[in-house]
Amino acid sequence: MTTVLWLVEGSWEACVDAARRLGLRDVVLVHVVDEDAAAGWSGAAAGLFGRGAPRVDTAPFDEAGAAVLDAAVARLGGAPERRLLHGRVEPAVLDACAGADLLVCARDGDRARRGPHNLGRETRYVLDHAPCDVLLVWPGAVPAGVDLPPAP
Repeated sequence: MTTVLWLVEGSWEACVDAARRLGLRDVVLVHVVDEDAAAGWSGAAAGLFGRGAPRVDTAPFDEAGAAVLDAAVARLGGAPERRLLHGRVEPAVLDACAGADLLVCARDGDRARRGPHNLGRETRYVLDHAPCDVLLVWPGAVPAGVDLPPAP
């Protein structure tokens, strides 16, 4: 069974811990460098230095992504496949899931309460369009109580 772990800063540990608890073996670690964020950095430099500003190097994004992947390998153990991808996050994650049996990802929105707001835009899109089963984990403690809306 091939499992993709979608690693995002701030919640990747929960995905790796879930894979360890379940004893998953054939694991692919995926981290996506969002090109929109890199373009934002480039635009900020142009705003500060004018049109003659040097092109911003996106190496810090790659280094941060590689650090997440390295930490995940150390925490998971073994020799999982690592993929540092570039592009829009949603299609990159969905492409990485092609042929996989399971995707493990973490909630990334409002973690203080249950409900639809504890999923970010990208995670919601991936959940709705994943070509495989999805395991959604809580990064940290699950909020106490039940925040159900009133019955219709």
